[in-house]
Amino acid sequence: MIRVLLADDQALIRAGFAALVDAEADMTVVGQASTGREAVALARRSRPDVVLMDVRMPDGDGLQATREIVGTAGLERCRVVVVTTFELDEYVAEAVRAGASGFLVKDTEPAELLRAVRVAAAGDALLSPGPTRRLLARVAGGLRRAEAPERLAVLTDREREVLVLVAGGLTNEEIAERLFLSPLTAKTHVSRVMGKLGARDRVQLVVLAYETGLVAPGWQP
Repeated sequence: MIRVLLADDQALIRAGFAALVDAEADMTVVGQASTGREAVALARRSRPDVVLMDVRMPDGDGLQATREIVGTAGLERCRVVVVTTFELDEYVAEAVRAGASGFLVKDTEPAELLRAVRVAAAGDALLSPGPTRRLLARVAGGLRRAEAPERLAVLTDREREVLVLVAGGLTNEEIAERLFLSPLTAKTHVSRVMGKLGARDRVQLVVLAYETGLVAPGWQP
């Protein structure tokens, strides 16, 4: 059972998300928060698998709440998904830097929201390659070049190739096909890159690729 925490200051949005989630046999809502501080407290108490987090909330916004949740011992497997609008690109960029594992827009289709919850809970890439590339292209300008390129020195040439393709939004299967590898080998390479760079998930790998200058905004594989 996937445990979901909802954090949004609009009661109507929370109610709509809750109705969708609770109608599914494999997931349940374990809490609803209307402020950032309440979201953190509920996450620590209920230990959700996925948090659907609004950005703009009173009493500690979604950015601060995300930082606190991902930094809490015992919540290492909790995935925060930022629910926002395209008009808030700078907030999305900061949310990813804070530790969010992916993005959703508030007018997303119900089926896509449910799929996103399942995919995030599994620890996989949250969005399909096309939307991932388009969204990251929009938010890349808000990412600060805070990471030194030397951080990538721990990677082998092959692992750098894999990281570039991950940054392009390719799945493990697509990476395997591009590099003439088996899907299992591609998955192993991605896992090793995550381990060496201390990334929580694929979204964090994409951010690192942009921040270190390995890829540039607008690039496509």
